[in-house]
Amino acid sequence: MSVYARPIARLVEELAKLPGIGPKTAQRLAFHIISGTREAAEDLAEAIVQAKEKTIYCSVCSNLTEADPCPICTSPGRDQGVICVVEEPKDVIAIDRTGFKGLYHVLHGAISPIDGIGPGDIRVKELLQRLQDDTVQEIILGTDPNVEGEATAMYLARLIKPLGIKVTRMAHGMPVGSDLEYVDEVTLAKALEGRREL
Repeated sequence: MSVYARPIARLVEELAKLPGIGPKTAQRLAFHIISGTREAAEDLAEAIVQAKEKTIYCSVCSNLTEADPCPICTSPGRDQGVICVVEEPKDVIAIDRTGFKGLYHVLHGAISPIDGIGPGDIRVKELLQRLQDDTVQEIILGTDPNVEGEATAMYLARLIKPLGIKVTRMAHGMPVGSDLEYVDEVTLAKALEGRREL
């Protein structure tokens, strides 16, 4: 038997389904919403519904957008010859904050045989279609530095290199400001592999 009223218990349960939200955080969020005004709760509900209804995938890069094609793909200030391939839309935001001025392609996942995700389950076919355009000169593989991301990057490199397009991988290494003694072995090994001449 729940100690919450049924509507609050349901709200806690739904909030706990969000990634990174555990039971305690879901409870805290639920009570924050309940203790606020009705207008604030309606604004939140409306924002969620509108985001779900009005957000689509860009027909070019597969990023989330309100307009198709998205503002990045249609921007005249972007380098049309460079495409950074990432796993998720949130990765576009992270890379774009660095000042990167190329285009993107969002795979919506990574190859993971253990989870039953193969190349046909992510947007590889759409990427290859984009590469038929002679303007693309470089593909930057910006997949995550984990087993699935590395497998995806290697698979894409094998498909793209024969097309005569330069394929690069984002460097992996130590975070700026960290101490060597606190960096794990895998990160240190990647940093040594990616060393460059000064």
